[in-house]
Amino acid sequence: MTTETVDLNGHPFFLRRWGDPALPKLLMLHGFPEHGGAWADLAPYLGERFHCIAPDQRGYGRSWAPAGVENYAASALVSDMAALIGCLGGPVTVMGHDWGAAVAYGLAMFKPELVDRLIIANGVHPVPFQRAMASGGAQSEASSYITFLRRPDSHEVLAEDGFARMKQLFMAKMDTGWLTEEKTQEYLTEWARPGRLETMIHWYRASPLRLAEPGVPLGDLPDLPKERLQVHCPHLLIWGLEDSALLPESTEGLEEFAADLTRVELPGLNHWLIHQAPDQVARAILDWLDR
Repeated sequence: MTTETVDLNGHPFFLRRWGDPALPKLLMLHGFPEHGGAWADLAPYLGERFHCIAPDQRGYGRSWAPAGVENYAASALVSDMAALIGCLGGPVTVMGHDWGAAVAYGLAMFKPELVDRLIIANGVHPVPFQRAMASGGAQSEASSYITFLRRPDSHEVLAEDGFARMKQLFMAKMDTGWLTEEKTQEYLTEWARPGRLETMIHWYRASPLRLAEPGVPLGDLPDLPKERLQVHCPHLLIWGLEDSALLPESTEGLEEFAADLTRVELPGLNHWLIHQAPDQVARAILDWLDR
């Protein structure tokens, strides 16, 4: 792995790279509460096919972290990564996990000329996810932690007692046997960077997605412009079936928005599948590419 800091739209972003720079490029976008180093488990398995590039996204790690929720609108997050693809000489294959999937989908939908192929691992397209969160059903209940995160003091609560509540949130209801003491210390280091926990959580505060209370569905959702939210490139969705934060219903109807969609389900894996079984995730990607 090599590291560097690059200038994107006038601001510094920290990158990690793996593999031969002459190979096709794979842009890897992490989610919450991770950082670009989260891809260190998976990237070596893809090194024969791709040059892997993983930034710390806006508000995370050693990248630019402006204060203020208004700086974390989806359009700004997508603009950062569009600028990075421009520096890389795109188009590229884009992979996203968790919140990284939101940016990856944004690139594929709004900057299609920059994305050759789209790979998502336990992440969601905004329309099926909004439908599921608004239903008042199981996904509404599973996403109830978002209400807490959107509180103006949530970052302070999560940081108390050496990030005790943060660790509980990170590990809730899912196997974290992969989370070694060394990896735990890596996360603690990233969360402890001045102001970073607050700016990481700003992604939730800035999101326009609405969450119903369990049993109380929302009936006043605006009509979304489906024609503008299409993924036209080949799309692979890899899903760890034991995910307790994002349920399968959060991807129902994805075919409406991705005509060239391949789904691969991985039993026994959860939201942290890229850490639990990077070999299985890589095999799903390489098999899809070969097909």
